[in-house]
Amino acid sequence: MCQALNVSRSSYYAYIKRPESNRSIENRKLLDTIRNIHIGSHMIYGSPQITKNLPADLKASRGRVARLMQANGIRSKVVKKYKATTNSKHNLPVADNLLNQNFESSKPCEKWLTDITYIPTDEGWLYLAGVMDLYGRSLIGWAMDSRMKTELVYAALEQAVGRTDATKGLIVHSDRGVQYASKKYQRLLKKHGFICSMSRKGNCYDNAPMESFWGKLKMEWLNERKFKTRAEAKKAVFEYIELFYNRRRALL
Repeated sequence: MCQALNVSRSSYYAYIKRPESNRSIENRKLLDTIRNIHIGSHMIYGSPQITKNLPADLKASRGRVARLMQANGIRSKVVKKYKATTNSKHNLPVADNLLNQNFESSKPCEKWLTDITYIPTDEGWLYLAGVMDLYGRSLIGWAMDSRMKTELVYAALEQAVGRTDATKGLIVHSDRGVQYASKKYQRLLKKHGFICSMSRKGNCYDNAPMESFWGKLKMEWLNERKFKTRAEAKKAVFEYIELFYNRRRALL
């Protein structure tokens, strides 16, 4: 080996007997912590989130964390784009796009987004409706059912109202789907004095934060799982929304 490396035996033995440097020891400890945080996040966190979650005695720069992750094959799951389908072929009235892609909010219960997605199971589709408060981007209301009816979005909005201090003048934005344009849903908005806003036809960017949330839910939590029953899928959705996503948002 010494001949192949073109070094003397004395240099080789001096090298292998050399004590481990302090930097190397620190990197080993840091790498163990990075792995634990990564596994604890279900392999979701990348270097930015891992850096934020490092303990006080192991603080490091994002660049150092990224280099250690790259050198040791530790990667976050990549969120794929997801496009939900919307049944907007109806003759019900639709609202103007009042939000107009202005997703900034200065206080809670100023602007809400809502949307529907679906999850495959061996029993059939499980439909999920969600309501997001743009202030903090947490999911404040959600409901699940085997059918994509008005009752689904109605229940999600009622839960959001029950969990917050929403008052008159709140903007509730959705797509132009028949569920959101229905008389029953519109009556609920008017009952609470909420203002209805709807995306332009076929423009998913008008509801981008909700679309992004569905993408995270599926890529980070659901895509690698196969659900035999809707009950199994419901449990997984609950875990993600209430035990992972909303708690993570609260810490940011």
